[in-house]
Amino acid sequence: MPALKWLERHFEEVICCVCLSVIAVAVFSQVIARYAFEVALHWTEETAAICMVWAVYMGASLCVRERFHIRIVVGVKAMPERIGRVIIFLADLLWAFFCIFMVRISWDYLYVFWRFPETSPSLGINQFYPQTILIIGYGLMLIRLIQTYISWWREGGNGLPGMLEEEWEETTKDQEHQL
Repeated sequence: MPALKWLERHFEEVICCVCLSVIAVAVFSQVIARYAFEVALHWTEETAAICMVWAVYMGASLCVRERFHIRIVVGVKAMPERIGRVIIFLADLLWAFFCIFMVRISWDYLYVFWRFPETSPSLGINQFYPQTILIIGYGLMLIRLIQTYISWWREGGNGLPGMLEEEWEETTKDQEHQL
């Protein structure tokens, strides 16, 4: 089970690194082919575009897991802990509903690709497969958000969800010193 635990912890990072590596190889190949051999490689642009979309969605999931997504934590930290928790909880609840909504919309979108297959112009692959990142990405974001609250609850529910207790204590001490 250590391999599964490692994969659970680093899944998004691995996918992001692979995608960024493929992008680098594709773009480098295109540059070499064009300037050294005066030939255009048609597959590189589409490959790089697909990998970029996958890297963005996996990066978004990684940000949810690490609690790096956009929020005004400074303002929340400046409030009393109870109010900060309510605001974070409401924001995360809205985020969870948005993810559920997007999974549902993505499901309908993918259903169209499944019923009416469309192949990509350069790679000749069914567009259904690269487009699955929509469900995978939003689904992972939702799972990572839920995981954050489960681990926060298991650790006693101190501070803000997803924030280390030491961070919360350090922030509150800084605020007390400023007063």
